[in-house]
Amino acid sequence: MTTNILFLLFIGAMVGAVSAYLGSFMVLKRMSLVGDALSHVALPGIAIALTFGINPMIGALTALLIATFGIWYLSEHSEVYPEALVGVFFTASLSLGLLLTPEPDLLEALFGNIDKVTMFDGAFVIIGAIIIFVTTYAISKNLLLGVVSEDLAKSQKINIGKINLIYLVLVALVVALGVKFLGTLLTGAMVIIPAVTAKNLAKSIQNYHLVSVIIGIISSVAGILIAKSFGISSGPAVVLTAVTLFAFSYLFKLK
Repeated sequence: MTTNILFLLFIGAMVGAVSAYLGSFMVLKRMSLVGDALSHVALPGIAIALTFGINPMIGALTALLIATFGIWYLSEHSEVYPEALVGVFFTASLSLGLLLTPEPDLLEALFGNIDKVTMFDGAFVIIGAIIIFVTTYAISKNLLLGVVSEDLAKSQKINIGKINLIYLVLVALVVALGVKFLGTLLTGAMVIIPAVTAKNLAKSIQNYHLVSVIIGIISSVAGILIAKSFGISSGPAVVLTAVTLFAFSYLFKLK
């Protein structure tokens, strides 16, 4: 039992840390709602995976990658803003997912179930988290330059379209990592809330990314402990913990 809870806490901390780190760039890019909406795209992938006895994380990642490439391609070749395209994919995917997901598994898919996390899921999270941290750090300077001015980035011969595609793929991966812990309805919250909380507390960009990661870890670990102690779903517990930290950070900022 002790080993099991330590395993869940470690994997949960990894999900919280990597979600917050990626989310810190998303908040700077003013794309907060994109992460939340994109998380719903995972639902039909989870539904199909459950139907064929495949790990839900694999199904979620497949659906997310298809949607990500679709959103990126259309945003590069049409006049429609990426946020609007995400909204279209979000509503279509949520409707399709609700129709396809078996009713006994629907709540688990929407809100997560930490008790169903396996060793394969743990390995998937660890490998995925390492990929996200390394890749995000590698493109971080170009990503931030694009936030300041896309025209300036293009003048420096930076392929902003390619950077945005890589970033969206990383968002898809981080959402897939969190679906078993938080479910499709709440995973996007852990990308956004720790980063917004850190924005209230951090004094510099470097400090901002670090504080985001720390808040993500605290929210996940504390939320999982609360969920296990009171026998409630891990997703809502983790997100409400993150919201509580945000409320305290807002009050601290007002002083």
